[in-house]
Amino acid sequence: MELCTILQPECTTCATPGSKKKVLELISDLVAAQYPTLSSQEVFESLLAREKMGSTGIGNGIAIPHGRLTTIDHPIAIFVKCEEAIPFDAIDKQPVDILFALLVPADQCQQHLSTLSSMAQKLSDKQVLKQLRKIHDSTELYQVITQ
Repeated sequence: MELCTILQPECTTCATPGSKKKVLELISDLVAAQYPTLSSQEVFESLLAREKMGSTGIGNGIAIPHGRLTTIDHPIAIFVKCEEAIPFDAIDKQPVDILFALLVPADQCQQHLSTLSSMAQKLSDKQVLKQLRKIHDSTELYQVITQ
């Protein structure tokens, strides 16, 4: 699946959220603003439920928060670059500044896993990460992550 089919430019942003809770709220607010049938609280609770099972901070300053929703019929992606890294309980204990969040329909587990895997692979490319970390503009961020 092409990333540009599930990630809208309006769901890509550079921000300074300050904490794990605030970045999850920011992600939830971005989704709710683009998808009026979803509530910010519903999205936040889905992401938080997954975080309670274990941090989605995969190391190297990257987190891939994700959740399942019964109220959607297609995946929704959100990409956030934090201007200042935030504590995220990542597996390497390092703060996080790159977040790719994914919301999927509750009945699409396999697609969920393959999308998360392909994004983790893309973000493991040191050149891509270096380029993303230099960007301070949401439009440019979207262009680089979807290329």
